[in-house]
Amino acid sequence: MFLDQVSLYLKSGDGGAGCKSFRREKHVPKGGPDGGDGGNGGSVYLVANAGLSSLVDYRFKHHFKAERGTHGKGSNMHGANGEDLRLPVPVGTVVHDMHSDEVLGDLVVDGQELLIVEGGHGGRGNPHFTTSVRRAPAFAELGEPGKERDLRLELKLLADAALVGMPSVGKSSIIAKISAARPKIADYPFTTLIPNLGVVKVGDRSFVCADVPGLIEGAHEGKGLGHAFLRHIERSALILHVVDLAGGFDGENRDVIDDYNIIENELRMHAEELHDRPRIVVGNKLDVEGAEARSQQIKEYVEEQGLPYFATSSLTGEGMDRLLHFTAERVHDLRIEAAELEAAKRAESKFEARYVHREKMAQRVERAPFAVQNLGGGVFKVTGDVIERMVIQTEWDNEEAVFWMQGRFAKLGLEKELIAKGATDGDTIRILDREFEFEAGVSGDGW
Repeated sequence: MFLDQVSLYLKSGDGGAGCKSFRREKHVPKGGPDGGDGGNGGSVYLVANAGLSSLVDYRFKHHFKAERGTHGKGSNMHGANGEDLRLPVPVGTVVHDMHSDEVLGDLVVDGQELLIVEGGHGGRGNPHFTTSVRRAPAFAELGEPGKERDLRLELKLLADAALVGMPSVGKSSIIAKISAARPKIADYPFTTLIPNLGVVKVGDRSFVCADVPGLIEGAHEGKGLGHAFLRHIERSALILHVVDLAGGFDGENRDVIDDYNIIENELRMHAEELHDRPRIVVGNKLDVEGAEARSQQIKEYVEEQGLPYFATSSLTGEGMDRLLHFTAERVHDLRIEAAELEAAKRAESKFEARYVHREKMAQRVERAPFAVQNLGGGVFKVTGDVIERMVIQTEWDNEEAVFWMQGRFAKLGLEKELIAKGATDGDTIRILDREFEFEAGVSGDGW
């Protein structure tokens, strides 16, 4: 079964909690802290796999969760990290955030990995909080919860050339003739309901050809098979636009130029870039009575637009060799152009990355690890990864742990920033789902 769109819910593993423990040995009456750290939770990755051709593995199961890290133990025994979860997807899978529709990644190379959600950090054991005045810390950090994300996966086939055209123009017959692909072929419209891929060998060269189900007028709006298969044309470097020299299905006597223009308009309406994609026009069913006249008509029309034209018969094989040799050469040239363009992009991105890195390094000293927002009415909201992680991993029923966190806030300059934003004693400070009452200068910690 072919499936090219699915939705998934992915969650990384929770981090294990750090351990609060002290040495208990004979003849060592005051052993120091020896609690181990919690293990990190497993992360979730999507991995491109060339052996897959569909997203059907995710037809029924949509929820996946990585393994959690285990808790630390005494005697400095650290918890084990949770195992990462790697989910295989076909090469050509585009990953979207379900809610924002942001493209998170495009998996186009076999073995390419995309990190979706990172595992939660394990909490630190109590030895990490030992100082010259706090010799026996009676607290440890909790593990950080795993992160979650809703995704929409969209498969776009990777092919060098795509056969497009009206229903029943003979696209499936052509791909069956030129490759080992065996699509369903019958004498009625919309016989092909799924895209078919075939590898075509021409001398010492080869290319991948896709047979895309027939398009009709209004396909860009979803009519017929519409959006479901127009996306599979987007990645093809070359379009083979097939027209019917027999005059349409079952003696309709359709105008070959009108049919050609309908499909060209649908490609343009779906994506303007598709209309500018290199293309070859193929007149098929040359063996049918009256085909020669229609062939000459469409040939003159497209050659005026500077497009190459080939007349073929998928039944007798007439014209196929010329078409395949020309296509193979065109695909070869397009691959070279694409490689040169990719090399230029990589060089440019490396330069930009170096520039951005220098900018970040220059701004690092100036940038605060948190942000304070005055919500009005004596309420202030604090955000920032470092601050929020500290709140999440603090044992709130342990006064010593809370006092340590307050001291860390003071060292980070949070109290000064709150005062600068207008906070006064008694105001409410919100961090995630926690609320605090602000009191400046208490015990030197400010809370």
